[in-house]
Amino acid sequence: LFEKDKLLFSFLLCLNIMQQDDRLSQAELRFLLTGGMMSGDMPANPASSWLTDNAWGQICNLGKLEGFENFATQFAENIAFWEEYYQDKDPVSRELPEKSTEWSLFQKMLILRALRPDKVVDAIQNFVTEEPELGKEFIDPPLFKLEDSFHDSSATMPLVFILSTGVDPAKDVYALGKKLGFEAPGRLCDISLGQGQGIKAERAIEKAVKEGHWVLLQNCHLSVSWLPKLEKIVQDLDPDKVNPDFRLWLTSMPSPKFPVSILQNGVKMTNEPPKGLRANLKAAFSAMSEEEFDSSKRPEKSEFQKMVFGLSFFHALVQERRTFGPLGWNIPYGFNDSDQDISRQQLSQLLNGYKEIPFKALRYLIGQLNYGGRVTDDWDRRLITYMVEDFVTDKILKDDYKFDPSGIYYAPPKGATYDQYLEYIAELPLVDTPTVFGFDANATMIKNNKETGKLLGTLLSLQAQSSGGSGKSKEEVIEEIAVDIQKKMPYLFEIERAKVKFPVVYSESMNTVFVQELVRFNRLLLTVRTSLVELLKALKGQVVMSVELEAMANKMFDGQVPDNWSKKSYPSLKPLAGWVTDFLERLAMFSKWFKDGAPNVYWISGFFFTQSFLTGTKQNFARKYTIPIDDVVFDFEVVPDVKKGHKERPKDGCYIRGLFLEGARWGNKENYIMEALPKQLYSVMPTIQIKPCSKKDLPKDKSLYACPVYKTSTRAGTLSTTGQSTNFVLAINLRTRENYPEKFWVRRGVAMLCQLDT
Repeated sequence: LFEKDKLLFSFLLCLNIMQQDDRLSQAELRFLLTGGMMSGDMPANPASSWLTDNAWGQICNLGKLEGFENFATQFAENIAFWEEYYQDKDPVSRELPEKSTEWSLFQKMLILRALRPDKVVDAIQNFVTEEPELGKEFIDPPLFKLEDSFHDSSATMPLVFILSTGVDPAKDVYALGKKLGFEAPGRLCDISLGQGQGIKAERAIEKAVKEGHWVLLQNCHLSVSWLPKLEKIVQDLDPDKVNPDFRLWLTSMPSPKFPVSILQNGVKMTNEPPKGLRANLKAAFSAMSEEEFDSSKRPEKSEFQKMVFGLSFFHALVQERRTFGPLGWNIPYGFNDSDQDISRQQLSQLLNGYKEIPFKALRYLIGQLNYGGRVTDDWDRRLITYMVEDFVTDKILKDDYKFDPSGIYYAPPKGATYDQYLEYIAELPLVDTPTVFGFDANATMIKNNKETGKLLGTLLSLQAQSSGGSGKSKEEVIEEIAVDIQKKMPYLFEIERAKVKFPVVYSESMNTVFVQELVRFNRLLLTVRTSLVELLKALKGQVVMSVELEAMANKMFDGQVPDNWSKKSYPSLKPLAGWVTDFLERLAMFSKWFKDGAPNVYWISGFFFTQSFLTGTKQNFARKYTIPIDDVVFDFEVVPDVKKGHKERPKDGCYIRGLFLEGARWGNKENYIMEALPKQLYSVMPTIQIKPCSKKDLPKDKSLYACPVYKTSTRAGTLSTTGQSTNFVLAINLRTRENYPEKFWVRRGVAMLCQLDT
């Protein structure tokens, strides 16, 4: 099991035990997994200053469950307590009001799911620990030992390493082979599979079977065409004819093409990279001998030692940033030990070869080639360039240089020995502080929310779909949802009327943008309307329930957007209820545009294809002043006083609204970007004026942060023909203070989003 799946497995065991003992309510389980489905009108949010509408919707849904009757009313009456609960650092162990004494541990978890989803994983760990038939050992799995796995195997039973990014188990196999007398190349044959390597592997296995050697076949997933042959070889291994010393070691990334029979018959292992900065630094220094650490030929050896430590710390940071998801890296790159090894060798060569340390060359080699060579996203490249500057710098040679504001992390002082470096690493915190990555405490909440979403999403996909809870059958629940959505859907837009009312004219490109948007929304609206009609007919038995309709029904039952809608839809990560609300708001915006003309303030998040709107804005300016469109760029000004119903348009460009700032907030009075408030994961960005101008007229202001804007919180997308990610919209320059340079906000992962996930 991968680390991420161990808690999932334990919780599944726990749920199955409860189900057998008749202690599990299906309605409560479905609420934990989905948050419930909101149908009909929702009461007004009693605490909109700190409680999101999504959380309030889940509280209202919770009130429909047995044991939680009138919960929404009681919540509103005791709002002061629930605000304290929401703000609590450890709400899992907080005492609830007296009325809640009858609630079980599982039921208390439902309240956490609604109010503090970032703590649900902690609550599940507590829950598994408290389960009498499981306990703490199901939370703390034993450490992996390769030798134990070897003793579990036999000559006919392959040992399969399921790889994860950043891990190379070959060196562990080599070390075990050396200990047990199976050294390469004599008694251990190592083959990296790929084109033309299959025949070589067959010969090696044939020889090893007779002579009792080991064979290590690496990266089986890169040779899928040869895997059926490997399956046959393993099946034909005869215990009576195979030398008992023979072992077949296989490594592969998770692949659907890997033979199932080998997995069933073999010993399966995963050995993931160390988690946390301390574990990463410990691994880096244990892989480096004391002789190598003291090998510098410079007069001042501590210069090399401090820089090697800085390099190891940089490597640990780039690895651990991945745990923060898109906030850390837009794309989770596969940085591994080989990147660190080559960088360390180059560091040694350049320090030995030059009197003055060539920091600029080292920054380029490490940040742009060794690590940066893996980076494909421009915004990630900007980040890694800034990160390298913190560690490949002359400042690191001074004893008072700290890696983060807390002062916990630094390179040990001059003269420190190899053992003193190890002692310092051992004393570092087990749990990393977010500040060392450049984040604030809110980043941990965002990370935990995503972890909860993944865990519950996987659990949901593993559930048997039979009952909707609350006494209704699955079909009744689906029909209720489908009818509710169908009632809300408007008629299609009349494209021909739109073309007459908004004709193609040279001076107004927005007319073309508007008509194109209507065509796209009509395509999606038609899919939604027709598929709902077909689904309702199928539920009544009037037509056959096709595979596509069944998949659609299952998705709706789970509160997710059906795949046949997603394929025709704009990018969105919202659950079904949120997606429908958002879709109706977009349709309403275009209906108003159709009726009253273009708005004075555009809801930029409401466009299907945002780039066409931005191009239209540039085109209008270029045609008005007869300059080449390639020479037109955007300047930006935040205008908090301009609201949704503003009466005037700007002379040039346009006003846009509807963006959310992640990782920071905008100070309306201060007129610059500021640090987010505690538990403020996202803040609503005020109206922004897009000001087109020629490149030569663009103001040169150094105190700016180029803030990328994305359609969804995943940030990553596929590379389009323009060379940009399909999820990327544009970069908006935001004013910042001089003591908060661009580097500060880049490390914090600050970006703007067109929509949230709820």
